[in-house]
Amino acid sequence: MELILKETIDSLGREGDVVKVKPGYGRNYLLPQGKAVVASQDNLQALEENRAAIQARLDEERKQAEQLSKKLTGINLEFAQLVGEDDKLFGSVTVSDIAEKLAENKIEVEKRSILLSEPIKTLGETSVVIKVGFEMNTEIKVTVVPQESE
Repeated sequence: MELILKETIDSLGREGDVVKVKPGYGRNYLLPQGKAVVASQDNLQALEENRAAIQARLDEERKQAEQLSKKLTGINLEFAQLVGEDDKLFGSVTVSDIAEKLAENKIEVEKRSILLSEPIKTLGETSVVIKVGFEMNTEIKVTVVPQESE
């Protein structure tokens, strides 16, 4: 089934792309959600007429992603956690913790954009990848240190 994407979908493509998908995925998800339209002759013609507006939106998205990437470059977040014997953490550093710490630094990032396969449960420095835009990622450093006892 051929569809024209009305918005950027990470697993498929960018807005305005003509993609082939399995009929069930198109019929049951993309079309009812308004994320795509059938690639009919009329819709393809309308796509060509709107190509400049779509390209302008995509350029704006890329510009915003590059600005966010510049903000994130070189950031080192530090978390103080309670530590038991053998430097084992009592808790962990999660995606939510990272998003909150970034928000404290006035950088808004969605939780789902932080690509952390599992919570950080060890002391030391860890690289965390953040998805800033379509096919654009940037890395930040997360350092976990022992919390000073009072």
